Amino acid sequence: MQMYLQAQQKNGIVAWLSILQLLIHVPLSWLFVNHLNWGVDGAMGALCISSWFVVFGECAYIFGGWCPHTWSGFSTAAFKDIFPVIKLSISSGVMVCLELWYNSILVLLAGYMSNAEVAISAFSICLNINGWEFMICLGFLGAACVRIANELGRGDAKATKFSIKVLITTSIVIGVFFTIICLVFGNKLGYLFTNDVEVAKTVSDLSLLLAISVLLNSIYPVLSGVAVGAGLQGTVAIINLCCFYVIGIPIGALLGYVAHLQVEGIWIGMNLGVFTQTLALSYMAWKTDWDKQVKIASERLEKFYLKSSEEPNHKNGHA
Repeated sequence: MQMYLQAQQKNGIVAWLSILQLLIHVPLSWLFVNHLNWGVDGAMGALCISSWFVVFGECAYIFGGWCPHTWSGFSTAAFKDIFPVIKLSISSGVMVCLELWYNSILVLLAGYMSNAEVAISAFSICLNINGWEFMICLGFLGAACVRIANELGRGDAKATKFSIKVLITTSIVIGVFFTIICLVFGNKLGYLFTNDVEVAKTVSDLSLLLAISVLLNSIYPVLSGVAVGAGLQGTVAIINLCCFYVIGIPIGALLGYVAHLQVEGIWIGMNLGVFTQTLALSYMAWKTDWDKQVKIASERLEKFYLKSSEEPNHKNGHA
């Protein structure tokens, strides 16, 4: 639903719902965790409640009549040619899952290090910092997806290429800024989360690799958004599978366990997987024939476009 709203340039409602979610989540977390002493269960409960608030809010906005041009009620026409849509949805789901599971598997690998408690703590801290910065890049992913899809639907290949350049350049500039912050304050980042000297030192040792991750984060989400906007989710899913699970995880395990680089080795493997993915997505964006993609988008529009009930009556009135 969020992408549905973003595709119609209704980013304001998405932003306001996210702000309200935060305002609900913070006091609920304090109430459940600190006041009621529910611990981790309380934190998860607060997250679930605040997340469902966004879902209900988006449903109310969409079905309440605020999207009159794209939603006029349920219709059997919604099931017309539904299988191509399901195919794209499955491809998108696989693409996202492969990326999310990648980090989870790496955390599991860190749990089998010689000093597992310190390794997992340091790895989780770095993943949190990486995730904070990635949220900004996730916004660029959504913007790239919507912008590229709109430009292709408008039939303007030149504007599509220009949008790609602008999005990547802007995202890289922001990424470089946060990379510099990680390099300058790398030895202090760990103390934002813990007072444990050993954990903070391990985070400091990972700061250079974290800075590289932050820089890569500024590139590949935009390229993924470009591919999704062009309907190439299946290709991105294959790239993610090969780069993360054939390159990233095996190399990370070898460096971590065989080369005894511990958690640094796992993070190096993660970065290599993301770097390979970035190269593959860059090559795909460079070699894509955007004029051809415009034609494909036009064919899709003709296939899925449904005339409103007013159009035939209007034509019959002139017959």
